[in-house]
Amino acid sequence: TQVSQQLQADLKWGLSEAEVARRRKVHGFNEFQIKPDDPLWKKYIMQFKDPLIMLLLASAVVSIVMKQYDDALSIAIAITIVVSVAFIQEYRSERSLEELNKLVPPSCTCMRGSKLEKFLARNLVPGDNVHFSVGDRIPADIRIYESVDLLIDESSFTGETEPVNKVSDVMLPASEDLSFYYSTSNILNLILELFPQGIVISTGESSEFGEVFLMMQAEDPPKTPLQTSMGDLGKLLSFISFCIIGVIMLLGWVQRRPLLDMFTIGVSLAVAAIPEGLPIVTTVTLALGVMRMAKKKAIVKKLPIVEALGCVNVICSDKTGTLTKNEMTVTHIYTADQTIAEVSGVGYNDNGDVTVYDQVVTPKSHPLIAAVAEIGAICNNAQIEDEVLLGQPTEGAMIALAMKVLSHYLYMCEYTKMSQLLPYTSTCDLATAANAHHVTMSIQRETTYVKGAVERVISECDTYLSTDETNSTALLPLTKATMENYLDQAKFMGNTGLRVLALASGANMGNLTFAGLVGILDPPRPGIKEAVRVLSAADVSVKMITGDAKETAVSIAARLGIYSKGGAVMSGSDIEGYDLTQLADRIENVEVFYRASPKHKLKIVKALQERDLVVGMTGDGVNDAVALRKADVGIAMGKAGTDVCKEAADMILVDDDLSTIMAAIEEGKGIFYNIRNFVSFQLSTSIAALTLVALCTLFKLPNPLNAMQILWINIIMDGPPAQSLGVEPVDKDVIRRPPRRVKDPIVTKELIGKVLLSATVIVAGTLYIFWREMRDNIITPRDTTMTFTCFVLFDMFNALGCRSQTKSIFKIGFFQNKMFLAAVGGSMLGQFLVIYFPPLQTVFQTEALNFFDIVLLVSLSSSVFIVSEIWKQGLQYVEKRNRRSKRHHRHFTDF
Repeated sequence: TQVSQQLQADLKWGLSEAEVARRRKVHGFNEFQIKPDDPLWKKYIMQFKDPLIMLLLASAVVSIVMKQYDDALSIAIAITIVVSVAFIQEYRSERSLEELNKLVPPSCTCMRGSKLEKFLARNLVPGDNVHFSVGDRIPADIRIYESVDLLIDESSFTGETEPVNKVSDVMLPASEDLSFYYSTSNILNLILELFPQGIVISTGESSEFGEVFLMMQAEDPPKTPLQTSMGDLGKLLSFISFCIIGVIMLLGWVQRRPLLDMFTIGVSLAVAAIPEGLPIVTTVTLALGVMRMAKKKAIVKKLPIVEALGCVNVICSDKTGTLTKNEMTVTHIYTADQTIAEVSGVGYNDNGDVTVYDQVVTPKSHPLIAAVAEIGAICNNAQIEDEVLLGQPTEGAMIALAMKVLSHYLYMCEYTKMSQLLPYTSTCDLATAANAHHVTMSIQRETTYVKGAVERVISECDTYLSTDETNSTALLPLTKATMENYLDQAKFMGNTGLRVLALASGANMGNLTFAGLVGILDPPRPGIKEAVRVLSAADVSVKMITGDAKETAVSIAARLGIYSKGGAVMSGSDIEGYDLTQLADRIENVEVFYRASPKHKLKIVKALQERDLVVGMTGDGVNDAVALRKADVGIAMGKAGTDVCKEAADMILVDDDLSTIMAAIEEGKGIFYNIRNFVSFQLSTSIAALTLVALCTLFKLPNPLNAMQILWINIIMDGPPAQSLGVEPVDKDVIRRPPRRVKDPIVTKELIGKVLLSATVIVAGTLYIFWREMRDNIITPRDTTMTFTCFVLFDMFNALGCRSQTKSIFKIGFFQNKMFLAAVGGSMLGQFLVIYFPPLQTVFQTEALNFFDIVLLVSLSSSVFIVSEIWKQGLQYVEKRNRRSKRHHRHFTDF
């Protein structure tokens, strides 16, 4: 009361919109302000701190001292271009990552202006009246004023794994520890009560979590594993490059060449050959891939997951909400006196009727059906507001049933505050509403209402509900034969694909009265069967894990193509009977897991990982969160998923559709192969440039390229043509390739072979042009222009061949990658400006070439593309021969 008075909060109707607007002006939005980023000019200047750039600047200063002003100007222009390219790359990377942070905004449920609304948590202000349910994230610092058995998982804030009990009692004096009585912002919770409520007392950076955020801002985020491996590759190549450059400079010094020239050439080679752009391009490629996934309704929270997606070979999928629509509707009722009723209508509303032999059911005509609906409505932790469900779909289906059966009857009944509500969980298989005061026509009694798994509910019953001659309810002893009949009926309903729940009520547990069964239909999602088929063809197995009975689980799995007749299934009790090693030996071929609890799901994931499998786990509820966290790729449902589930996951499916996972895996594989294409291009260019200068130095030939030309080649190698390889459209056949093994290196033997072959062709062709042009043993601008242009054209054709490591360009299409065409076109335009635009001719020491020169160079440089295509054809031939050999071996073995 004191808190509400201090904050001028309305506990019943909430704040008005006008009051919210006034408070937001004072407190701002409920979000953390990112610290001001460095201005762009400062980031640009920081690029000059690179050691190689500093060496080039030193070279320019030495040139000025020696009055070689043309060289100094050329080097200065080159440095500006190189630094600008690096700056643009980093800027794109940062912008892409910032966009990712906006993809998953948290939401909340709040009473505003007498209406219960759901909106973004950033719009909360102090004094707001927040309601939350199982699995919700606490959106701000909140003082709880109404709750029962409320547990908050504060592990993300305190590090303690055990949930903490929260109550709405009067707060202790300020000297006492008050954390027990209110929930801290951004902490996930496990709530065991119908919509606990609280008042927002602080938001944003003023909250308890805000202090942690401010400390977090001071730390730099770690690099992704792929970035790290690419960085290690860059260091290795840098070391090799420095060794080669050192040998070149030493040979030049021994041959008494101008020391400044050799120094400038050496440093320029270092800038061009060292792949400092590898980590940046990797980040940009991954980030752009994540943005493309977001357009396909798959939100990836962490960049490394993009890499892991291409390695997933097992997907453990929750049934409800993932494989099925999670639009629960009660379609059948079986009462304790064996009356069978059918329910029409879909959605969370009262549209539809309950009929028995075409007779519409009313509470008076069929009191047992009314009793079933009544128990389902009372033992419930959901609400329906204007056909919008606030809560779990199964609970919503029960409320919709009550709305159809008890539409008028409910207005005559009133249920006072329940002293205890325990929702249905996979652990206990029961939901109970204990001590609910049922007031009907001035008669008051206390009753415990229960719903849950059939076996579990029946075990708590000793009587069942029936009717007498006057159609009044009566209690009869529950015999073994009657119990078997109920179990058989539940099995029959489960075999038709219905989710079956039993309902009962009574004075206390163990002495309940069985009321009946309801069959809830959750139809399979469209496109799931095809997605399962394609994933299976790509050696990605799909396993269904559910808390449903065996009959229901197998029926749905068979309908989706996950389960085949005679396939292996395993129950939660079977899982408990094995230790992790034993389970790992038995689990790989199991297709369906039924009656599985959260601990069973976790054990399944661990056992599969024991088999060195990369596991993707999907889920939508609190009970899935632990398994999602443990899986290699945790995948949460965006619509039906709880905040706990989304927090634990690595990826969120916006449309709750498993077929979206297929698109994400396809994208993940494609991104990895695109990065490999980029590495192939950059390595072949670096090796070619180093080898070309090294051979000329070794054989005492003039340098074929000057420093400016080498730096221009570096811009092409790290710039748009190279980066455009990272956005190559995903090959549709990539989904049919087996998952990539985690330990597979980016640089394979096949890649090294292709890189060396391409580099050899580039060096041989460029040396031929150089030798052809300087037959008079006098180096001229024409000689270096021809050599320089030849090398650049080789680079362009090499990039074309690197668009795919296995498929011919004629199969993937010349015009599929629009960015590549624009990048190559822009590079060629720049090259022509370098050799035809007078100011740039001075800088790069070039001269104009005639038409026949260009024709000669294009004809020769295209050879690297032709050789690449022949190499791919050879690889495909070897691969086909190996497949035929394997089929022949299997046939011989079977025979």
